[in-house]
Amino acid sequence: MVDVGGYPSGVGLAEEYEALRRHAQEVATACARENLADPRGQAARLGEEGLLGWLAPARHGGLLRDRPYDVTALCVIREALGTCHPALDTAFVSQALGGVPLLLAADDDLMRRYLAPAARGELLGALALTEPGAGSDLAGIETRAVPDGDGYVLDGEKRFITNGGVADFYVVCARTDPDGGTRGLTAFVVEAGTPGFEAVPRPMITPHPTADLFLQGCRVPRRNVVGAPGDGFKVAMRTLEVLRSSVGAFALGLAQRAFDLARERVRERRQFGQPLAEFQAIRFKLADMATRLRAARLMVYSAAAEKDRAAGVRSAAVTAAVSMAKLFATEAAFAVVNEAVQIFGGESMTRDHELERLYREVRPPLIYEGTSEIQRLIIAAALLDG
Repeated sequence: MVDVGGYPSGVGLAEEYEALRRHAQEVATACARENLADPRGQAARLGEEGLLGWLAPARHGGLLRDRPYDVTALCVIREALGTCHPALDTAFVSQALGGVPLLLAADDDLMRRYLAPAARGELLGALALTEPGAGSDLAGIETRAVPDGDGYVLDGEKRFITNGGVADFYVVCARTDPDGGTRGLTAFVVEAGTPGFEAVPRPMITPHPTADLFLQGCRVPRRNVVGAPGDGFKVAMRTLEVLRSSVGAFALGLAQRAFDLARERVRERRQFGQPLAEFQAIRFKLADMATRLRAARLMVYSAAAEKDRAAGVRSAAVTAAVSMAKLFATEAAFAVVNEAVQIFGGESMTRDHELERLYREVRPPLIYEGTSEIQRLIIAAALLDG
């Protein structure tokens, strides 16, 4: 792999992160070569190699010391996985989605029981927010959690849950106060196999485990509340803001691989008696692709650094930077992959061609963890309302 312009001096990676990037690339390349596709096997490998350690504090066996999170590390890992083995990123981000809410808000008991084994790749996690009537609008969540003795009883439905059906535990956001709006939501850890819990697979355009969840009289102990009752919306929003830059990094990794394929193609492919690389139209495409990649990389890593420096303190400027990075990088990545497909032509549309897979992989990041439209609303609110 050749990075376009490397990591610009304004966002140069420290030696620690450069070593992490090389390690993540090596792990991803080895897993791709072995065709490691089982989610449980993938998570185990990520845990063994220490990549999941960036999701847990040192006191629970993780790699986070003197910091609440390390967004830059998450971005470095996800970009490497996106470039070298995109399927492995699903295993990584599923652990992140299930683990980061615990990292940010759980007590030591929940961390010990769920986060620590998830960071070792021994338990699979997932985050369950989306519902039939609540996608971008989490305030519309209707899944109910009613107090019952020393626990809560959950009833409702969740949709499009990554790792659904294979996860061992789910962080589920449910309504504990019918009239409380965003302050009426609470986050719970729900174990797979709990009576009243069912996961029904939902095939998507990418071959990753996704399911709809059905909770009917699903009883959860009070000690499985993440944070405090009523903090569910805050837990969800904090989680998404920590992970949002890394969505852009993953998309950047996909686009980097597509660019590398396209550049190799135009050097080798001949049409009308000359290499494609000699055509001005093709050269312009490559120039635009490289420019988008460089700009996206600058935005992703500068936003990650800003989020890390904020160290858990809320800031409208950081919120805007993170959403800008997610918005720009995912849209730029889609444009780069789309141009690579155009350069390859019909061959790239054949089933199991690498670009065909990249094309399917690069579309969902424009939707999940906040659509492009939602990112624009967040940015505008930060600019206008602070």
